[in-house]
Amino acid sequence: MCEAHLPINASDTLHVTNLYGRSKDFGDFGSQIPRQIKSFQENSVKPADAIEKSMNYSAFENAKTICEKLTTALGPDAPAYSAVAKWAKRFREGREDVNDDFRSGRPISVLTDENIEQVRQVIEDDPHSTYEKVTSRWVAHKLSDEQKQQRLRVCRQNLAKFQTGKWRLSDVITGDETWIYHRRIGRKSSNATWISENEPPRTIVRRDRSDPKTLFCLFFKSNGPVLIHKVDKGKTINHNYYIENCLRPVIDEIRKQEKSSRTKCIRLLHDNGRSHIHRDVIDYLTEEGIEIIPHPPYSPDLAPCDFWLNNYIKINLADQENEESLARAVCEIVNNIPEKGFKKTSNKLLERMELMVTILNI
Repeated sequence: MCEAHLPINASDTLHVTNLYGRSKDFGDFGSQIPRQIKSFQENSVKPADAIEKSMNYSAFENAKTICEKLTTALGPDAPAYSAVAKWAKRFREGREDVNDDFRSGRPISVLTDENIEQVRQVIEDDPHSTYEKVTSRWVAHKLSDEQKQQRLRVCRQNLAKFQTGKWRLSDVITGDETWIYHRRIGRKSSNATWISENEPPRTIVRRDRSDPKTLFCLFFKSNGPVLIHKVDKGKTINHNYYIENCLRPVIDEIRKQEKSSRTKCIRLLHDNGRSHIHRDVIDYLTEEGIEIIPHPPYSPDLAPCDFWLNNYIKINLADQENEESLARAVCEIVNNIPEKGFKKTSNKLLERMELMVTILNI
């Protein structure tokens, strides 16, 4: 038999006798039982004669009956049926402790209005105190196990060729396409601000999909830019356009820089876009003696244009009136990047590959 005495005063003691005849006192009622009943203890003003001084129930009594009795005794302050069912099940299984189980993390008692106000005062009074914002990270695609293994395999193979000297970072050309809006509204992270509890949030006008934007094709090496190509309005990049307007100019520029027609040492890194992996594109690069660096699917974090250059341009770009002024501004930003910036990014590519091998090999 299991019986529970629900006291009226916070100083009373909760006493439970379980099916096995063992009993235990749980001390101060106000701090030991679930919060719903504690709320009743602290806030209820119902007369004592409207509430049963104690309630006895069988361990085999169903949770619905117990919940009805608690509702009769506690009214709107009674715990929900789900809570009653949970605790009834635990008592039937022999549990005697009504305290919360231990769990990691900050206790809920820490987050109080008083503590929040004290922290706010410390920050406002001390101009040297700092705090940081923590935001969620957006993931473009959740990789399957097969894709993770493919990423691991590709990174291992690429790293091996760099480490043995078969490939050199100075021979790598990387490129990609990116849309750039004429008017900037800032990134989500730069628009995040701290406000007080009663202060209205800052208004940011959401960018309209019809806002003017221009498509650019960008290619660079470890020592600087190779090609900045603006795609005319109304044009789309298919495999033919990619060969004639991107790859041929890139190869011509490399020949000028190297002062040689030799292109067999060039390694091209681009993603797996449809126009990039077309058979005509692969055949053209093979004829030119250019080796394609394998790129795992859904891996913008392993494409230097995606994890560095595109964002660098957009962060440093001011509003532009038209395509021509935008193209000039983009060229100016890219051409003014110091050589060490490109070299650092090339080294970052190797570091990211090594990190992928470490993470996925666990």
